[in-house]
Amino acid sequence: MPTTLLIILAATCIVSFMAFNNRRLIDDLILWPPAIERKREYYRLVTYGLIHADPMHLLFNMITLFFFGRIMEPIYNSILGAFGFGLFYLGGLIVSILPTYLKNRHNTNYRSLGASGAVSAVLFAFILYSPWTRIYVFFIKVPAIIYAVLYVGYSIYMDRSGQDNVNHSAHLWGAAYGVVFTVLAQPEVVPHFLGAMSQPGM
Repeated sequence: MPTTLLIILAATCIVSFMAFNNRRLIDDLILWPPAIERKREYYRLVTYGLIHADPMHLLFNMITLFFFGRIMEPIYNSILGAFGFGLFYLGGLIVSILPTYLKNRHNTNYRSLGASGAVSAVLFAFILYSPWTRIYVFFIKVPAIIYAVLYVGYSIYMDRSGQDNVNHSAHLWGAAYGVVFTVLAQPEVVPHFLGAMSQPGM
């Protein structure tokens, strides 16, 4: 029986590929704040995460989700039940985009898409459990905790500068959600993280 992670990966890939050549499908699923504000299309707070700007955007998110999600899914399922990881991921999609929606709810020109916020939640939850694990960043191995610091710093800078069309706010809120949710669901992760941080070689 497929795991929740595999279902999420398959659904996201299928819908994203369908949307690459279907502008109407993108318009129906993308986060467009006025559609939520005026038409009460709240489903967009989730469906925006099923579509991506291009194949590379999709590939990067799905590879990250696969490698860290397969580690985190058993943890959340053991704490919250069979669909624990699915609930965590769904929450990541919603929480990571809410500040963006509230900020732009009257902005008819604003749109956002991609699962990056929820993927950030999964990645930062993993870092709580294994902060010194080496992860690849542009083919360079970096300790996960170092990557987290650089990632947050970069996202804050880019969010404030507004130099690109990437929703860096969703990355930040997704990361924060991943940490807070995990600590609330399993408080013992805090002493585990602190202990791991004191042993960089482990």
